[in-house]
Amino acid sequence: MKEKIKLVEKYNLWNGNTFPIGYVRESYIEKIYGFLGNKLVKVLVGQRRCGKSFILRQIAMKLVESGVSGNNILYLNREFIDFDFLQNYKDLDEFVKTYVEEIKPSGKIYLFIDEIQNIDEWERFVNSYSQDFTTDYELVITGSNSKMLSGELSTLLSGRYVEFEIFPFSYSEYLGFYNLKNNRQNYLEYLKSSGLPEMFNLDNEYFKTNYVESLKDTVLLRDIIQRYKIKNPKLLEDIFVFIAMNASNMISITNVVNYFKSKKRETTYDTIANYIGYLEDAFLIHKVERYDIKGKDTISGNCKYYLNDLAFCNYLYKGFGYGIGFKLENLVYLDLKRSGYKVFVGDIKSKEIDFVAIKNEDVKYVQCTYMLIDDSTIEREYSALEIISDNYEKIVVSLDDEPLPNRNGIKNEVAWKMTNVLP
Repeated sequence: MKEKIKLVEKYNLWNGNTFPIGYVRESYIEKIYGFLGNKLVKVLVGQRRCGKSFILRQIAMKLVESGVSGNNILYLNREFIDFDFLQNYKDLDEFVKTYVEEIKPSGKIYLFIDEIQNIDEWERFVNSYSQDFTTDYELVITGSNSKMLSGELSTLLSGRYVEFEIFPFSYSEYLGFYNLKNNRQNYLEYLKSSGLPEMFNLDNEYFKTNYVESLKDTVLLRDIIQRYKIKNPKLLEDIFVFIAMNASNMISITNVVNYFKSKKRETTYDTIANYIGYLEDAFLIHKVERYDIKGKDTISGNCKYYLNDLAFCNYLYKGFGYGIGFKLENLVYLDLKRSGYKVFVGDIKSKEIDFVAIKNEDVKYVQCTYMLIDDSTIEREYSALEIISDNYEKIVVSLDDEPLPNRNGIKNEVAWKMTNVLP
């Protein structure tokens, strides 16, 4: 293993080395950095290529800037070929011990392990090192599957880890990256493009389309098809296309089954349910359940799905005629999730509220519409909120140039000016 130390030195901060950290995502760094300094395992999860690796390196650099020696930080990225020798937890354990012997860090050791799910039985390593009382280790790990902390590890680490979901760039990060002013036109440009970090380095439609296609194929293949040994990859991709086509619409598993049966495609309810679950686990889509506002409980059956990034509909499935209102709704959903809310589709007296967002004692009811252009649209969007009798915040989000006056306590927020939802 000694020769491997030289091989991976270029990826680490040892002996005064540095590495690229990209655009600093302050909201995540501040949140995650605040949890450092204890034995809790910090787990960053999110879709491939959403920026987890850069955030990991940004945290490492912030530690160095605060006075931690770069020799005390071991950075591993299992996606890189140079780290292919780390096949299982025993390889990882042996390499960490070799690093300690060769680099000789003094004091607390920080282990930053990127895409750790690619190491067999990585759970055993994390469980052991996070509880080691003979040496002070602190672990920050990333993974591209929401179920990476299910099963054995969640049992072993019960109460000893904290999870952070990483999303593609928000609108405010998009503005910061390009040094743009906040205005309606720039919001529309963001809505018609993507928050995936690598997309910002591509300068034409052809390259962007090819990148999104490649990303989609990689996620389907490596995070789903290979992981779950999928027998019908074409069906899996077609289900993703169907969900993307119907993002923001209320659907059920039965709807999806009937759609494919109408196309003479043989499948079953369980297969469709499993495949949709895998797409969720890989963070391509998000499921939003219905919520009975009066009864304060979720409702089984129909639900909505939203895309983790609008690139998939903006570059791959343009022909399906996505309305701006549906895209706006998707962006507002993602902003609520970034802000730490649990999000549901509201149901009250047979009327639908786009979002019921709950975070501790904070509750928001949110309606989304492209523009409040006439009395009938205004009545439709406000009337459902007016039925709700409690005093929690009620908001109608639109893309108008200026907000309308409050109506019965309901605020109209212009999407690109939002301060209470936008992270």
